[in-house]
Amino acid sequence: MISSTDLKLELQELINNKKFTEAISLMEQNFPIADRPAGIFNLLGFSKLSENKTTENLLSAISDFKSAHEKDRDGKIGLESLANLINSIIELYDLDKSLVDFDEVIDLYSKLKNNNFLEDYQLNNSMKRLYTRLNDSKRIIVHLEKMVNNKNSRLRDYCSINYFRMFNNDCSQEDFFYHLKNFNEKIPKYNNDNLLSFPKIKNEKIKIGFLSSDIRNSHSVTFFLKSILKDYNKNKFEIYLILNQNFTDDTTKVFSNLVYKTINIYNLDDITAINTIRKYNLNLVFDLMGLTSESKVEIIKNRIAHNQVSWLGYCNTTGVDNMDYLITDRNLIKKEEEKYYSEKIIYLPNIWNCHSGINYLRKKINSPTSSNNHITFGCFNNFMKINDNVIDTWSKILKLSKNSKLLLKSSMGKDNNRRIKEKFAEYGISDLIIFHEHDKNFQDHLKLYEKVDVALDTFPYNGVTTSFEALFMGVPVLTMAGYNFNSRCGESINKNLKLDYLISKDQEDYINKAVELSNDIKKLNDLRNFIFENVIDSSLFDNVSFSKSFFNMVEEINHS
Repeated sequence: MISSTDLKLELQELINNKKFTEAISLMEQNFPIADRPAGIFNLLGFSKLSENKTTENLLSAISDFKSAHEKDRDGKIGLESLANLINSIIELYDLDKSLVDFDEVIDLYSKLKNNNFLEDYQLNNSMKRLYTRLNDSKRIIVHLEKMVNNKNSRLRDYCSINYFRMFNNDCSQEDFFYHLKNFNEKIPKYNNDNLLSFPKIKNEKIKIGFLSSDIRNSHSVTFFLKSILKDYNKNKFEIYLILNQNFTDDTTKVFSNLVYKTINIYNLDDITAINTIRKYNLNLVFDLMGLTSESKVEIIKNRIAHNQVSWLGYCNTTGVDNMDYLITDRNLIKKEEEKYYSEKIIYLPNIWNCHSGINYLRKKINSPTSSNNHITFGCFNNFMKINDNVIDTWSKILKLSKNSKLLLKSSMGKDNNRRIKEKFAEYGISDLIIFHEHDKNFQDHLKLYEKVDVALDTFPYNGVTTSFEALFMGVPVLTMAGYNFNSRCGESINKNLKLDYLISKDQEDYINKAVELSNDIKKLNDLRNFIFENVIDSSLFDNVSFSKSFFNMVEEINHS
């Protein structure tokens, strides 16, 4: 009979050599379920996950991690197995949302008694991932605060906590700027001895780089980037696509064909990435990511181009040294507020971005309420933007508007929908919410706007792509006046279409205007007709004028 010591050594060797099938077999043969210790349950779950992340393996691993946690609830294995359990459930959720209910693991976390465990980095990282799936920015911040105060904290954690602060009203722009100044100190400054100097030769053309992780999957940023790449002067400008993404698809190929060269830095360390890009002696780099999930603030701080500009994918200051400019318009940042942005503010003439156009046969239709006898408010924004203040405001609108419904579009699954519904129920709204699952076909997605009478914008983090789409389809978008870049995007969009009426000054005004539109079908149809007839020729979709302004700005920066 094999000794316990020899068994452990054999098991460890199998796992080290990634022979997980053999490791699983060895454990199951030598450790009967009734007598199986917590550590073996935890190793079984780990081995099944490492072997293959199929639905069957994930379900089995989840069962093992539950058993491990039950046997050692307040011990180190119990802590590790709980983090593994949460991560496994997230993996299963990403495969099949219908199989997952997060309540059980949230309850297990709430029952932990050891304060040291509650501060554990890996466990808080797992809980942060869970609440990201549930689009709960306040809970995400709770766990990120524990992570950034932990000795194991990473730069990405500081990026994330500042990004998620933008989703709630409880962080002023002044406070946000203060947080980012501290964040900037965390970003490494590399030794110049390890970095290539920029070539001293002067470029014949103005070389421009666009840095992004989102040139794939028809990501929303691509609709706006394309507005300037469709038709530019190739005799004057040489454009580079700098990708930080682990795969390419048809969208990537389309954009690669629009530029001079594509570079992917995804697998490069920071020093190699900086040196790789510096070789091209770029006059300007436009960072399209800011502090979003795949940001590359490290290489921006250590400079990859002579001029570095934040634009498009992130609507606020980055706080990062050597991010020289931030592209906005006069509706987004007031002159006296520039001190709360680390970059030099550049104001484009009309609007800070422009949609490249939508391939869809539009048709003018009256507001749906004209025929179905109920008013349908709609919002297709990311659920992360639907915070408690938004739910409170929308609930009051639904109560005050006769025969009203709210159409929300979700790509996050039934569990997420249930939680949103539960939040509305807390405000007395139980049966007026309609969920529409994610459309695989973009044409079907656009057609859904034909069911919406009035689009309700989120706040303080406004919609952008969804607002452009709604207006393209003739649907008015009601927004609220904001206090910084990301909370004024709706204002800028509506002002560029001369729709100042649809910019409410506060929550009360927002509610009153929504209710007024629900009771005045003529006013609603007049608005819809105006939008339908004018939106295509407005600044929102005028690629020619926008591109001209954009490249004029490029030349001014280059010559400054």
